[in-house]
This record gives sequence, C-alpha cells and structure tokens, in this order.
Amino acid sequence: MHAIQQQYWAVRDYLSPVLKESKFKEHGRITPEEFVAAGDFLSYKFPVWTWEKGDASKARDYLPADKQYLVTRGVPCLRRATSLAYTDADEDAERLLSFGDSSGAADEWVETHAGRKATVDSAANPGIIDDIPDLDGENELASAMGNVSISSTTGATVNETPDLDDIPDMEEEDLEEGEDEATAAPKAGVPSSGAVIDASEIEVAKGNLLQVRTYDVMITYDKYYQTPRIWLIGYDENRTPLTPPQIFQDVSADHALKTVTIEAFPHSATLQAASVHPCKHASVMKKVIERMNAGVVEEQLAARKKESKESKESKKKWGFGRKAGKDDKGVGDEEEVEGMRVDFYLVVFLKFIASIVPTIEVDSTTAF
Repeated sequence: MHAIQQQYWAVRDYLSPVLKESKFKEHGRITPEEFVAAGDFLSYKFPVWTWEKGDASKARDYLPADKQYLVTRGVPCLRRATSLAYTDADEDAERLLSFGDSSGAADEWVETHAGRKATVDSAANPGIIDDIPDLDGENELASAMGNVSISSTTGATVNETPDLDDIPDMEEEDLEEGEDEATAAPKAGVPSSGAVIDASEIEVAKGNLLQVRTYDVMITYDKYYQTPRIWLIGYDENRTPLTPPQIFQDVSADHALKTVTIEAFPHSATLQAASVHPCKHASVMKKVIERMNAGVVEEQLAARKKESKESKESKKKWGFGRKAGKDDKGVGDEEEVEGMRVDFYLVVFLKFIASIVPTIEVDSTTAF
C-alpha cells in the first residue's frame, strides 16, 4: 500500500505545473527561482549549509543542475523528544517549600513539576560542602597553626636548619638507577600510564557519558506543494544509521508517524529518509511571514523617517536640497516599504521546523 502511495505521489509531482508567480507573502508558497535565491542566502550567511546536485537521473529540470537541494551534516541531537514532554500529572505535581531563618520567619515557595526525575549533573548533585569556620574562632585557628611543624626525612623541625651533608646524594643512594627504571619502556603485560593498550581491553563506560546522535538534514523543493521540504537521516554515536523507531524518538509526539514519515529521497535512487510532510507548510509559513513582516515594515518605516529627518536638517543647514518630483511618495507610505524579502524564507522555515524536531538542532540561524 505504501509503495502504491509513493508511486501516486511521484506521478502527481510530475504532472503538477511549476509555479511562476511569487506568492510567498500571500499564500506562503515560493517559486523554484525564489527557492534558489533563499538557498543562496542561507548558504552564504551560514556556510554549514551547502548545495548538492544529487543523482543526475533524478535531477529536476526547473532547478539548476548544481543546486538541486541543500544539505548540512553532523547536526547534533543531545536528547530524546520524550524528555521535553510535559504531562498533566507533571503540572499538578506541586509542593510547598518553607525556608526559615534565624529569626523564626519562614518564606514559602511553590515547587512545580515536583514529580519529574532530576537529571544527573553537577548542579543537581552538588555533594556535601563542609562548614566554613567563623571568624570568631580565629584565635583557635592561630594556635593550631602555631603547632604545625615541617619535618623532613632527617627529622628536622621548623626551628632546625638541616645540614647540607645530611641530604643524600643521587650517586650514593642509586637514585639514577631508579630514574632509569621509571623512564624505561614498560614490561609486557604490565599496564602503565604511557603504554599503548589494545582497544579490546578497554571497557566502555556508559554511565555518565552523553550518547550523542547526529543527523544529516536536507532541504528540497516540493513541486506539488510549492514549498521547501525537510529530510532527516540519523546516526548514533558510532555512525550507525538509525532505524525508523529510533528516529521517531527525536520527533515530537504530535508529529511522529503522522506528519513525519519514512519516504524515498527524491534525489537518490536508493536512499530512504524521514520527511516532514509539507501539506501544512504553506499555511503555517503564511502566518509566520505575516507576523514577521509587520515588524520588518515598522523597522523600515522608522529608518525612512530617520533618514527624512536627517535630510531636512541637512537642507536647513546648507540651504539647498533635492527638488521633489511628481512620482515621489510620502515617507510614511507603506507601498514604498519592501518589507520581508524572500531571501529570508528558509531562515524562517528552519525556525518552524525546529518546533517539530525540538531536540535536533536544525536551526543554525539563531542570530536572525
């Protein structure tokens, strides 16, 4: 059934027309040319992303031959998605904490999510800290320090200066031979700090080590939905490919096996990868772009007003300025403001995808 569905999607994608008119602000869709422009901006600003051409037999003719899809490799995934999930029981697990002082007054605090297990780290387990002595006991400390004496191998105290003749000579005590034995090559079968140990003799400790997964993330252009599409290929700490159930551990529970499925990668004849289905991408991107575009328009209008004010001050200072033409519009007219450019489309797209795969650090554009 799944194979028939994939064949249907392939035929549907082949018969779909190529979008020619820009619709990214009105409908959240982009043309192939805008996808290439957004990809060029992403790879220029963030070099971890690069263009790939894929298999020549799978190349799309509406995209440049050397810019078929974007890829970034070795994206870390430090935790599983289940570790970020909060349940109703976690919200209700609250307890009242009371902190009292020497005066008898107590402050009460509410601890939320008290039922969740604490992670094992230095902050949650600081250990036992010894009491620091008060300054009132400085006399006792001074008397205790007065009884401290420095003794050597000859039994000399602080008040006694050791005789230089009592210090043993290296030749007399055969210390050179001992030094040669310490620096000599270790004997067979005797481990030492400088010896090379076979890898099979080392026991791998897994208790407190962080098992880090990595992902190769690809962005392709979906001709039918006219939006970018994300693809994921996961590896464990030994660079062994992850199985589909393991990949779904790193996907939000609301999207695993629903909008995130295992599909055939369109630019390879054999590769299978996890894909976020793009059926809702256009509507979500439209809403996100509308919100971000409002802020961009405000910033651009403020910059225009500032430039106009500086221009008027300069005109008053020098007594001349450019004469306004018939086609000049007011500075406050929003029609002159460009707003958000299509170059930023993939930057916004990655921030949207980060909510679907919260533990995979696909968004490398945190500066924007």
